[in-house]
Amino acid sequence: MENYINPFINVESPDNFEQKCLCTLVLDVSGSMSGAPINELNRGLREFYNTVRQDFVASQRLEVSIITFGSQVLMIQTPALTENFTMPTLVADGSTPMVDAVRMAIKQTQQRKEWYKTTGQPYYRPWIILITDGEPDHDQDMETLSKEIRKGVDNKNFLFYAVGVQGYNHKKLASVCHPSTPPLPLQELRFSEFFKWLSASITMVTHSKDGDKLQLPSVNGWTQMEI
Repeated sequence: MENYINPFINVESPDNFEQKCLCTLVLDVSGSMSGAPINELNRGLREFYNTVRQDFVASQRLEVSIITFGSQVLMIQTPALTENFTMPTLVADGSTPMVDAVRMAIKQTQQRKEWYKTTGQPYYRPWIILITDGEPDHDQDMETLSKEIRKGVDNKNFLFYAVGVQGYNHKKLASVCHPSTPPLPLQELRFSEFFKWLSASITMVTHSKDGDKLQLPSVNGWTQMEI
Protein backbone atom coordinates (compact mmCIF):
# COMPACT_ATOMS: atom_id res chain seq x y z
CA MET A 1 0.00 0.00 0.00
CA GLU A 2 1.26 3.47 -0.90
CA ASN A 3 2.63 5.42 2.04
CA TYR A 4 1.25 8.91 2.52
CA ILE A 5 0.56 11.50 5.19
CA ASN A 6 -3.10 12.15 5.76
CA PRO A 7 -3.45 15.96 5.63
CA PHE A 8 -6.65 15.92 7.70
CA ILE A 9 -5.29 14.10 10.76
CA ASN A 10 -4.29 16.31 13.72
CA VAL A 11 -4.92 19.46 11.68
CA GLU A 12 -8.67 19.88 11.32
CA SER A 13 -11.34 19.74 14.02
CA PRO A 14 -14.91 18.68 13.20
CA ASP A 15 -17.52 21.42 12.87
CA ASN A 16 -20.07 19.00 14.29
CA PHE A 17 -20.42 15.27 14.91
CA GLU A 18 -23.33 14.61 12.57
CA GLN A 19 -23.05 11.62 10.25
CA LYS A 20 -21.13 12.83 7.22
CA CYS A 21 -21.61 12.23 3.50
CA LEU A 22 -18.62 13.14 1.34
CA CYS A 23 -19.35 14.02 -2.29
CA THR A 24 -16.30 14.59 -4.47
CA LEU A 25 -16.92 16.25 -7.82
CA VAL A 26 -14.24 15.45 -10.41
CA LEU A 27 -14.78 18.00 -13.16
CA ASP A 28 -13.38 18.24 -16.67
CA VAL A 29 -12.25 21.82 -17.36
CA SER A 30 -10.23 21.03 -20.48
CA GLY A 31 -10.33 23.38 -23.46
CA SER A 32 -13.19 21.50 -25.10
CA MET A 33 -15.46 22.58 -22.23
CA SER A 34 -15.07 26.27 -23.20
CA GLY A 35 -18.10 28.40 -23.90
CA ALA A 36 -21.59 27.09 -23.19
CA PRO A 37 -20.51 23.83 -21.46
CA ILE A 38 -18.39 25.51 -18.77
CA ASN A 39 -20.99 28.28 -18.32
CA GLU A 40 -23.79 25.78 -17.79
CA LEU A 41 -21.62 23.68 -15.49
CA ASN A 42 -20.90 26.74 -13.34
CA ARG A 43 -24.61 27.59 -13.22
CA GLY A 44 -25.49 24.05 -12.16
CA LEU A 45 -22.83 24.03 -9.46
CA ARG A 46 -24.16 27.27 -7.96
CA GLU A 47 -27.71 25.88 -7.91
CA PHE A 48 -26.49 22.68 -6.24
CA TYR A 49 -24.59 24.68 -3.62
CA ASN A 50 -27.57 26.94 -2.85
CA THR A 51 -30.03 24.03 -2.65
CA VAL A 52 -27.92 22.09 -0.16
CA ARG A 53 -27.33 25.17 1.99
CA GLN A 54 -31.10 25.65 2.32
CA ASP A 55 -31.63 22.17 3.79
CA PHE A 56 -30.48 22.29 7.42
CA VAL A 57 -29.82 18.56 7.82
CA ALA A 58 -27.99 18.22 4.51
CA SER A 59 -25.94 21.35 5.19
CA GLN A 60 -24.72 19.83 8.47
CA ARG A 61 -23.90 16.42 6.98
CA LEU A 62 -22.79 16.88 3.35
CA GLU A 63 -19.14 17.63 2.72
CA VAL A 64 -18.30 18.71 -0.83
CA SER A 65 -14.89 18.42 -2.44
CA ILE A 66 -14.00 19.60 -5.95
CA ILE A 67 -11.15 18.33 -8.12
CA THR A 68 -10.68 19.78 -11.61
CA PHE A 69 -8.58 18.54 -14.50
CA GLY A 70 -7.40 20.55 -17.49
CA SER A 71 -3.98 22.17 -17.70
CA GLN A 72 -3.42 20.70 -14.22
CA VAL A 73 -5.14 18.40 -11.77
CA LEU A 74 -6.17 20.62 -8.89
CA MET A 75 -8.11 20.12 -5.68
CA ILE A 76 -9.79 23.50 -5.74
CA GLN A 77 -12.00 22.68 -2.74
CA THR A 78 -10.98 20.36 0.08
CA PRO A 79 -13.85 18.49 1.81
CA ALA A 80 -16.03 21.00 3.66
CA LEU A 81 -19.59 21.75 4.69
CA THR A 82 -21.22 24.24 2.33
CA GLU A 83 -21.27 26.92 5.03
CA ASN A 84 -17.47 26.89 5.02
CA PHE A 85 -16.79 27.73 1.37
CA THR A 86 -18.08 29.63 -1.65
CA MET A 87 -18.60 27.64 -4.84
CA PRO A 88 -15.75 28.59 -7.21
CA THR A 89 -16.20 29.67 -10.82
CA LEU A 90 -14.51 27.25 -13.22
CA VAL A 91 -12.46 28.27 -16.27
CA ALA A 92 -11.84 25.86 -19.15
CA ASP A 93 -8.30 25.33 -20.48
CA GLY A 94 -5.84 22.54 -21.25
CA SER A 95 -5.96 18.80 -21.88
CA THR A 96 -7.71 15.84 -20.18
CA PRO A 97 -5.70 14.11 -17.40
CA MET A 98 -8.86 12.36 -16.25
CA VAL A 99 -7.27 9.28 -14.67
CA ASP A 100 -4.96 11.35 -12.47
CA ALA A 101 -7.93 13.38 -11.23
CA VAL A 102 -10.08 10.36 -10.36
CA ARG A 103 -7.20 8.67 -8.58
CA MET A 104 -6.72 11.83 -6.52
CA ALA A 105 -10.39 11.64 -5.59
CA ILE A 106 -10.11 7.99 -4.53
CA LYS A 107 -7.05 8.73 -2.40
CA GLN A 108 -8.67 11.74 -0.79
CA THR A 109 -11.82 9.72 -0.05
CA GLN A 110 -9.81 7.15 1.88
CA GLN A 111 -7.99 9.87 3.79
CA ARG A 112 -11.23 11.59 4.70
CA LYS A 113 -12.79 8.36 5.93
CA GLU A 114 -9.79 7.80 8.19
CA TRP A 115 -10.23 11.33 9.55
CA TYR A 116 -13.92 10.63 10.25
CA LYS A 117 -12.95 7.50 12.17
CA THR A 118 -10.17 9.24 14.11
CA THR A 119 -12.46 12.10 15.14
CA GLY A 120 -15.45 9.90 15.98
CA GLN A 121 -17.73 10.99 13.14
CA PRO A 122 -20.00 8.34 11.60
CA TYR A 123 -20.31 8.55 7.83
CA TYR A 124 -22.32 7.38 4.84
CA ARG A 125 -20.66 5.76 1.88
CA PRO A 126 -18.86 8.56 -0.02
CA TRP A 127 -19.80 9.55 -3.56
CA ILE A 128 -17.37 10.27 -6.39
CA ILE A 129 -18.94 12.02 -9.40
CA LEU A 130 -16.94 12.34 -12.62
CA ILE A 131 -18.14 14.79 -15.30
CA THR A 132 -16.23 14.82 -18.60
CA ASP A 133 -16.77 15.65 -22.27
CA GLY A 134 -13.69 14.13 -23.86
CA GLU A 135 -11.27 11.26 -24.03
CA PRO A 136 -8.45 11.04 -21.48
CA ASP A 137 -4.94 11.97 -22.55
CA HIS A 138 -2.97 9.16 -24.21
CA ASP A 139 -0.64 8.71 -21.22
CA GLN A 140 -3.53 8.01 -18.84
CA ASP A 141 -3.68 4.46 -17.40
CA MET A 142 -7.34 3.56 -17.86
CA GLU A 143 -6.87 -0.13 -17.06
CA THR A 144 -5.40 0.45 -13.61
CA LEU A 145 -8.06 3.04 -12.79
CA SER A 146 -10.78 0.60 -13.82
CA LYS A 147 -9.45 -1.96 -11.36
CA GLU A 148 -9.28 0.61 -8.56
CA ILE A 149 -12.85 1.75 -9.17
CA ARG A 150 -14.26 -1.77 -9.38
CA LYS A 151 -12.44 -2.80 -6.20
CA GLY A 152 -13.59 0.32 -4.36
CA VAL A 153 -17.22 -0.08 -5.40
CA ASP A 154 -17.28 -3.84 -4.73
CA ASN A 155 -15.80 -3.28 -1.26
CA LYS A 156 -18.37 -0.52 -0.62
CA ASN A 157 -15.61 2.04 -0.10
CA PHE A 158 -17.41 4.56 -2.30
CA LEU A 159 -20.06 5.02 -4.98
CA PHE A 160 -18.83 6.06 -8.43
CA TYR A 161 -20.90 7.75 -11.12
CA ALA A 162 -19.69 9.15 -14.45
CA VAL A 163 -21.59 11.70 -16.50
CA GLY A 164 -20.67 12.14 -20.17
CA VAL A 165 -21.10 15.58 -21.71
CA GLN A 166 -21.76 15.89 -25.46
CA GLY A 167 -18.78 14.63 -27.47
CA TYR A 168 -17.54 12.17 -24.84
CA ASN A 169 -16.31 8.68 -25.75
CA HIS A 170 -18.88 6.34 -24.18
CA LYS A 171 -16.84 3.18 -24.74
CA LYS A 172 -13.72 4.57 -23.07
CA LEU A 173 -15.61 6.07 -20.17
CA ALA A 174 -17.52 2.83 -19.68
CA SER A 175 -14.21 0.96 -19.47
CA VAL A 176 -13.41 2.57 -16.11
CA CYS A 177 -16.92 2.47 -14.64
CA HIS A 178 -18.26 -0.34 -12.51
CA PRO A 179 -20.60 -2.59 -14.57
CA SER A 180 -23.47 -1.73 -12.21
CA THR A 181 -23.17 2.01 -12.95
CA PRO A 182 -22.33 2.66 -16.62
CA PRO A 183 -21.76 6.24 -17.82
CA LEU A 184 -24.85 8.43 -17.96
CA PRO A 185 -24.97 10.72 -21.02
CA LEU A 186 -26.03 14.28 -20.24
CA GLN A 187 -28.80 15.43 -22.59
CA GLU A 188 -27.69 18.60 -24.33
CA LEU A 189 -26.20 20.74 -21.54
CA ARG A 190 -28.70 20.00 -18.78
CA PHE A 191 -26.30 20.54 -15.92
CA SER A 192 -28.96 22.29 -13.87
CA GLU A 193 -31.24 19.26 -14.11
CA PHE A 194 -28.36 16.93 -13.23
CA PHE A 195 -27.42 18.93 -10.14
CA LYS A 196 -31.06 19.09 -9.05
CA TRP A 197 -31.05 15.29 -9.20
CA LEU A 198 -27.76 15.16 -7.28
CA SER A 199 -28.92 17.53 -4.55
CA ALA A 200 -32.19 15.59 -4.17
CA SER A 201 -30.28 12.29 -4.00
CA ILE A 202 -27.74 13.57 -1.50
CA THR A 203 -30.48 15.14 0.62
CA MET A 204 -32.29 11.80 0.66
CA VAL A 205 -29.10 10.07 1.81
CA THR A 206 -28.32 12.59 4.54
CA HIS A 207 -31.86 12.26 5.94
CA SER A 208 -31.65 8.46 6.02
CA LYS A 209 -30.70 6.08 8.81
CA ASP A 210 -28.28 3.15 8.60
CA GLY A 211 -30.01 0.19 7.01
CA ASP A 212 -32.57 2.24 5.11
CA LYS A 213 -33.14 1.11 1.53
CA LEU A 214 -33.23 4.14 -0.73
CA GLN A 215 -34.58 4.54 -4.24
CA LEU A 216 -32.88 7.52 -5.82
CA PRO A 217 -34.96 10.01 -7.84
CA SER A 218 -35.50 9.36 -11.55
CA VAL A 219 -32.77 10.56 -13.90
CA ASN A 220 -35.20 11.10 -16.78
CA GLY A 221 -34.87 14.87 -16.58
CA TRP A 222 -31.27 14.93 -17.70
CA THR A 223 -30.40 11.57 -19.29
CA GLN A 224 -32.11 8.85 -21.29
CA MET A 225 -30.61 6.06 -19.20
CA GLU A 226 -31.92 4.79 -15.87
CA ILE A 227 -29.66 3.87 -12.93
